[in-house]
Parts: sequence; C-alpha cells; structure tokens
Amino acid sequence: MGRPTFTPAVEEWFTTSFAGPTPAQEQGWPAIAAGDHTLILAPTGSGKTLAAFLWGLDRLTSEPVPDTREHRIRVVYVSPLRALAVDVERNLRSPLNGIALAAGRLGVDLTVPTVGMRTGDTSPEERRLLVRTPPDVLITTP
Repeated sequence: MGRPTFTPAVEEWFTTSFAGPTPAQEQGWPAIAAGDHTLILAPTGSGKTLAAFLWGLDRLTSEPVPDTREHRIRVVYVSPLRALAVDVERNLRSPLNGIALAAGRLGVDLTVPTVGMRTGDTSPEERRLLVRTPPDVLITTP
C-alpha cells in the first residue's frame, strides 16, 4: 500500500517542506489513513509526531467544524510529560501555518484547526474556556 493522498494544501505544504516522507511516516500513514490502530516505534527525530498528526490535520482542514461543542474535539494527543505536550503544541503551529499559506497560494478554502492544551497546571479559567470553546486538537497529559 502506498502513501495516502493528502488534500491539495496539505500535499503542497508537505512536498515543499520535506524531501519526502521518513520511514516512520511511509509505514504509518497507510494504517492511520485506513483508521487502524497504529503504533509507531522509531528514534527521536524520525518524524513520528508528524506521522501521527498529519493525516488528522488533513481531515480537520478539509472538513467543516462540527456544529456542537460536544463533537468539536476530534484529535486527542496524550503526552506523558507536560514539557513534551508544550513541545508538541509548539511543533503543530508550523504545519498549521504552512498548510494555511499553501491553501492561500492554491486558492483553496481551508478550515484552520484550533489547538488547545490541558495539563495539571491548566488554570480553572482556562479549563472552563476549553469546555466553552473546545479546540479541534486537544493536547493533554494523563
């Protein structure tokens, strides 16, 4: 099974940002695209986070935002450490910005997903805000 096809803006961003997919991405994306449970075991710097997120981001950017907040959170990333959760949140901003720019260059409509984070350090006010206005992607710790 080959690499799944992303929507035009995601494909444009990926192909202009990287020489090609890493082995972790090549092997993970078909299973993720098929909706299978997927475990990616690879060394640091091998593209695991992007392998895990890009297919979900592709879907989020191409589908309408759900009407009800109960259905808004559609991607959940559980991080074992708060520091890693902060890194993941920061590292998601670059692809989202790049995909939005690619959509603009291509003249295609795009839904820009929102990202939120909830950890043990999240204030009560921030928690209430997450409930009132849930993000599309929630990064959290156990």
